[in-house]
Amino acid sequence: MGWEGVGVVDSARKLIGETDPLQAEPGIIRGDLAVQTGRNIIHGSDSPELCEWDSALASWLRLRE
Repeated sequence: MGWEGVGVVDSARKLIGETDPLQAEPGIIRGDLAVQTGRNIIHGSDSPELCEWDSALASWLRLRE
């Protein structure tokens, strides 16, 4: 998922929470859903730039016409 907007990096990091889920506050993604560092349910890039990518599912999907 890519987000854009004023202050979006700081907002996303607040929503994601601390890297160590045991230190993350309840009510945020890692605080509620993650259980172990290194096996987090979400990753936040340290760069605000997007890159080109192809979905691994693209060959399995069909668009309705």
